[in-house]
Amino acid sequence: MFASPAFAQSGGGTGFGIANLLPLILIFVIMYFLLIRPQQKKVKQHKQMVSELRRGDRVITQGGIIGRITRVKDDHEIEIEIDSEQQVRVTLVRSMVTSVIEMSGQDE
Repeated sequence: MFASPAFAQSGGGTGFGIANLLPLILIFVIMYFLLIRPQQKKVKQHKQMVSELRRGDRVITQGGIIGRITRVKDDHEIEIEIDSEQQVRVTLVRSMVTSVIEMSGQDE
């Protein structure tokens, strides 16, 4: 009915050790390689693409607008032409460009 003195002194093996931290470390490593690292790579590629925008490139914005870059104002803004017949132009922040459809092939 009562526990023997030898069993009561051993503590039942519920000590705190590295084995208890191993699952947390493993989860963090998996999260890093599956979520954090690919996201950092994608951000780096987008930053490089945005820095290489030139006049004449056809781009797609985050809003889904397709246009041609007519003017690079400064490091943060570009002007794109949406309709060449009506000469509709919009000023955008560079980071709003999601992809480049075709490159101009000319250096500015």
